[in-house]
Amino acid sequence: MNGGGGKEEMEEDENDTEKGKVMEVDEKKKKQLVLMWGYLPGISPQRSPLFHPVVVPLPGSSTTGDSWRDVCGGGCGFAMAISESGKLFTWGSTDDMGQSYLTAGKHEDTPEAYPLPTEVAIVKGAAGWAHCVAVTAFGEVYTWGWKECVPSGMIIVDKITEVSPDKDENDVNPRSCSGILSTNESGSAEESAKRRRLSSSRQGPESSTSGDEILSAPPCLVTLKRGVRIMAVASGGRHTLALSDVGQVWGWGYGGEGQLGLGSRIRLVSSPHPVPCIESGAYGKDRTAAMRRNMSSDEQVYKIIGSYVKAIACGGRHSAVLTDTGALLTFGWGLHGQCGQGSTDDELSPKCVSSLLSVKIKGVAAGLWHTICISADGDVYAFGGNQFGQLGTGSDQAETLPKVVNPQCLENKNAKIVSCGARHSAITTEDGEVFCWGWNKYGQLGLGDAIDRSIPTVVRIETCRPTNVSCGWWHTLVLAESPT
Repeated sequence: MNGGGGKEEMEEDENDTEKGKVMEVDEKKKKQLVLMWGYLPGISPQRSPLFHPVVVPLPGSSTTGDSWRDVCGGGCGFAMAISESGKLFTWGSTDDMGQSYLTAGKHEDTPEAYPLPTEVAIVKGAAGWAHCVAVTAFGEVYTWGWKECVPSGMIIVDKITEVSPDKDENDVNPRSCSGILSTNESGSAEESAKRRRLSSSRQGPESSTSGDEILSAPPCLVTLKRGVRIMAVASGGRHTLALSDVGQVWGWGYGGEGQLGLGSRIRLVSSPHPVPCIESGAYGKDRTAAMRRNMSSDEQVYKIIGSYVKAIACGGRHSAVLTDTGALLTFGWGLHGQCGQGSTDDELSPKCVSSLLSVKIKGVAAGLWHTICISADGDVYAFGGNQFGQLGTGSDQAETLPKVVNPQCLENKNAKIVSCGARHSAITTEDGEVFCWGWNKYGQLGLGDAIDRSIPTVVRIETCRPTNVSCGWWHTLVLAESPT
């Protein structure tokens, strides 16, 4: 449930790639392995979790020479990773998990290439609770899964909010202007989940009478403004963010708590809309009015927020973005303090986390109720819900302001990459270690047991060096270099 990206444009060289296929692996490059632990229903007939890291096989690699390229977590009950040849592989789902097998394919213990309607290589991927999104080498975006998460060209909003969040129609997809109004909140997450539980989940995905299929959409190409090229994607519980090569954020899906950052409680946005991260201002308020209060914090906030967004992350119902200057902005559901603003209020527009303005943030990830970020100096900061120790602060107390995570085990360790599952967190360090903490009911911390941890704990990984980590809902994936 996290994502990132940069401003630099992806270069196209017809001599190196054909139809977007990834270049052949350098013979000197070390072999890439994918390790997994935690709970994926389809990998064990007994439905037992994996409490220790195990190697994920790449089918056909011995004959094709293909290898793993990256991990992209996965959603509820399934995992996702990308091969060097640009195929998106999924595994871990079963047909009695309801929506997940329609989203990820009925791929159990062996990864299988997901059948996307393109031959272009996939370079990035992300998954929410039961929807997925993938980016091709040409910057195109495909998404599938829950229909409410797949663009269909209409906006559904609450009665009390505006029909459209944008004034300038030139900046939005024309299909998004139908302005359909909702009369109530019957489409809440709880009601949606109830409908899915009542549906006939055991029927095969080929069956036209499947109740789940009615709620699922097959992979489709996301229509964006002409010339927009996406570099990274992030998926939340029911919303999606995409980051373009020029640092513009686009969003769609459910926005009832402000997680789309469009300034109002938009229940459903089914066409990509630009999210005004930089343009909206640090507080989403009039600068003159803010400065009139003569508060030094206001002066600090308005120094330099940045020129473009370089990384994005989606939590259950909140979002976070990083700018080129290292400023962190959050928006969406704030009940547990996951926006880091010192309150439990929802943030309807991107708002700078002012307490971190003196810190250059280089990475951010978001879970169901919490947010973790890392600084350019390698420090870890956490805020939000903490019922299972997912903040890593040593307690179960929620934090509405960022709190540094500084247990003795991280002394002299510099965090490099961060990821969040639903209620657990993970980082890699510059010296090639993986630390996990938080909820561990299903072994998602990889520590050999099912005991929750409230401080970061190192995961023992032998003979290979972790280079990336990506958490799913109940599991964790690691990309690692093998010496052979």
